[in-house]
Amino acid sequence: MQPHEIKPDTQLCTILGYNAQTGYTRKYFNKILKNNGINATAIALNIGDEHFDFTMGNVAQSKVDKMIFDQEFQEKAVPFCDALDETAQREKRVDFIEVVDGKIYGYALDDAAKALFEKPEFIDEQILFVAKMMLLANRWYDAPVDVDAIPLLIEN
Repeated sequence: MQPHEIKPDTQLCTILGYNAQTGYTRKYFNKILKNNGINATAIALNIGDEHFDFTMGNVAQSKVDKMIFDQEFQEKAVPFCDALDETAQREKRVDFIEVVDGKIYGYALDDAAKALFEKPEFIDEQILFVAKMMLLANRWYDAPVDVDAIPLLIEN
């Protein structure tokens, strides 16, 4: 979605990373939304390590209620969470957070993504990553989860 396509009814979430604007997280997440005709987009916030603590220290009081983390910030986000799901606790990192009533809830999608495949041990990291983006798009915007579409998303 281009900036001029964002309308007042467009749903938004945030991606936080060093290169969130041009990274794979935004590319695949927005592609999933667009391919399913969903009026939503992920707004990228490129930051460095020196701004991470300030950003996360203020997220619960901001208008941000959904945030995806690029890999470089997934572990650093954990201490800012008020609660973690079981997978995030075990992995000691979060793929995304949701802010509800000023509390930050952290989640990791590894177990849920692997459960989509009959033999997850044979799935490469890129396919698993796109599966996570599908699960997140489904959670937030009711996008269908179709693992058969993953190769097409990666190819284009």
